[in-house]
Amino acid sequence: MKKYQGAISHLIARMIGYQPDVEDLTQEAFIKAFQSLASFNNEFAFSTWLYKIASNNCIDYLRKRRLKTFSIDKPILTADGEQHFDIPDGSQLPDKVLLQSQQTTTIQQAIDALPDKYKLVIELRHQKEKSYEDIAEELDLPLGTVKAHIFRARELLYKQLRGKVGSD
Repeated sequence: MKKYQGAISHLIARMIGYQPDVEDLTQEAFIKAFQSLASFNNEFAFSTWLYKIASNNCIDYLRKRRLKTFSIDKPILTADGEQHFDIPDGSQLPDKVLLQSQQTTTIQQAIDALPDKYKLVIELRHQKEKSYEDIAEELDLPLGTVKAHIFRARELLYKQLRGKVGSD
């Protein structure tokens, strides 16, 4: 048990992704292995056999923990009678698409109005998704200068856009 406990715990943690039950499942796997020791075939590696027991134990655990599902088309029977399940329409409405388009245009106009040194770092950082280090290297500027330019550009954008662009 001492030899394999860490490896089995790690395997279980990766499989279930839920830390509080890892120790219990590790213990269960060793208990099942000890109870089934008579069925172990010496032709195969003990570790492989133990890993298989642990992974099967995890699969059983995950099946038991699986959420109960129900049909959204049929009513759910409860003690209070039938309950209908309504799902709100999450599709984008034409006005929402238009608003997003207008916001994008407003933001781009604000970026275009920035001084060139600020506009360039904002575009590199947020539109081309470059790291601060890559921007510093590309523009041949010290890292601190790049960070300061981005900070100042964001401040200017905030002042320009305050009240013009709303959040959902």
